[in-house]
Amino acid sequence: MEGRGLRLDLSKGVLEYGGKTCDATKNEIKNLSRLLRKPGEIVPRADLIEYLWDHQIYIDDNTLSVNMTRLRAKLDGLGLPDYIKTRRGIGYLI
Repeated sequence: MEGRGLRLDLSKGVLEYGGKTCDATKNEIKNLSRLLRKPGEIVPRADLIEYLWDHQIYIDDNTLSVNMTRLRAKLDGLGLPDYIKTRRGIGYLI
């Protein structure tokens, strides 16, 4: 999958941009692939939580925030700061 120069290799679990690569966790892959499928569209937080954890009761909203922070740090390390935008109280988009 690709979007805005970033390549997500689903089979290897690797993010690639500008000749740099980094490994991604299962949840990072799932989050990013969901966002890449809807470029320019806001993906609601509730949709991401359901997609990642399938209605598991013990998952709270903060867990998604932590996952997104870790993904953003990896993207920043590849040279993609602000790749994922937050729409406060709604969701995320690229």
